[in-house]
Amino acid sequence: MSTPAHTLRLILGDQLNPEHSWFVQPDHGVVHVLMEVRQETDYVLHHAQKILAIFAAMRDFACQLREAGHRVRYIALDDPSNRQCVSDNLAALMQHYRATRLEWQSPDEWRLDAQLREWAAEQAFATRMADSEHFLTARDAVAQQFRGRKQWLMEHFYRAMRQRHRVLLTAAGEPKGGQWNFDPENRKPWPGSPPTPPDRRPSHDHRALWQMIEAAGVRSFGAPQAEHFRWPLNRAEALTWLRHFIDEALPHFGDFEDAMHSGSRRLFHSQLSFALNVKMLTPREVIAAAETAYCAGRAPLAAVEGFVRQILGWREYVRGFYWAHMPGYEAQNTLGHHRPLPEWFWTGQTRMRCLKHAITQSLDDAWAHHIQRLMVIGNFALLAGLDPAALHRWYLGIYIDAFEWVELPNTVGMSQFADGGRLATKPYVSSAAYIDRMSDYCKGCHYDKKAKIGDRACPFNALYWDFFARQSESIGRNPRLALVYRQLQKMPAPQLDALQAQAASVKDRLDTL
Repeated sequence: MSTPAHTLRLILGDQLNPEHSWFVQPDHGVVHVLMEVRQETDYVLHHAQKILAIFAAMRDFACQLREAGHRVRYIALDDPSNRQCVSDNLAALMQHYRATRLEWQSPDEWRLDAQLREWAAEQAFATRMADSEHFLTARDAVAQQFRGRKQWLMEHFYRAMRQRHRVLLTAAGEPKGGQWNFDPENRKPWPGSPPTPPDRRPSHDHRALWQMIEAAGVRSFGAPQAEHFRWPLNRAEALTWLRHFIDEALPHFGDFEDAMHSGSRRLFHSQLSFALNVKMLTPREVIAAAETAYCAGRAPLAAVEGFVRQILGWREYVRGFYWAHMPGYEAQNTLGHHRPLPEWFWTGQTRMRCLKHAITQSLDDAWAHHIQRLMVIGNFALLAGLDPAALHRWYLGIYIDAFEWVELPNTVGMSQFADGGRLATKPYVSSAAYIDRMSDYCKGCHYDKKAKIGDRACPFNALYWDFFARQSESIGRNPRLALVYRQLQKMPAPQLDALQAQAASVKDRLDTL
């Protein structure tokens, strides 16, 4: 029988913050619990690297806690006592340690939050949910700010956050540079120079861990890359990578924030989202590092503002939006799209070079930057009428930084407009012209970026006009789409008929594109 404990504290796999107040002082009467469970590996089909990264980081975190003098109970996936369910394991451990109190940090996913709250309400022992001490806002902050308003705009939230936290402001409280948003300056294609910074992340050998995961029967997809694993193991590695980004990539991040290129997967993006979302890093310190670089003259304002907007603005806003619209948001399908995902979403084997590159990179790395996700993969899915719920599960599974609180609004709302415009002010779609302007993907593609009709016509072109024609009742009055619908109204009927016939042909043969 183990030494009794008065309190068990549950630490979830995305709560790996060694600076949380729980860990200030060791208490022998407290046991910190971490667990690898099939409940979490199996609720959606995950990328192999996502499972590996979280398990490896959890194991390292448990070692850190032990070395700091804390009591830790770590339940490995193949532990004979593992009941493979968070609440079932907790019930057994409460009895095992004869504990009288259970605490957990607030989960970021509605699914886990509901499970723990409902289960805890049925128990005789004392329970308490603590703050994760990570975000800059409360769960309901966004809903409170926009209470009573018909339209929520992230830009309004972002400006309020800048003012509240005194970020990139003058002494008089005005935005530095005289404007709040420098997005128009951050839309350049990358011509091949300046050179992109090297990948300085350490390499880990997780082959033994991967063998255990496979032996346990966990299903996954994508390349494990277990022998040379590049995602951070702990806060120290994440901080080092943050410094490399600030010094080497941030100066050019703004210019090429929306660019895509077959010669560089990362370009100048930070790749910090995994470390942030499992709480190795705090948003406050990431924002401060970027602002310090600007103040020291090491990065231009447009680049720093664009990066800060992602963290201080969009990330916090999307979290608040998620909690305001759950449960049920995952079922939104305003446009009535139901087509299954093409098989090449799982293989990358398509002749469309842009999609082949973006999806293959995602399968290889468990990561792609936001324009690849939104304006290549998401763009095609929306134009082709793919099922937003199926796409949500794919995004949630394939990306290493995808946790439902951030992924679901980005997929269902921002990418697929399936919520009817609650999150995005317009559908984010384009023909081949945008992809060609912002990347080199169209060069050497099987399809002709300029052709709209015929076997070699780029599928994006006919799908683009077909989408707006099909959805005129639902989105035709959107003022941000006025130009598109004026063009559509001027289009001769035979031309539109031919485009819609081409689009129908494309949708009938999605698996062979």
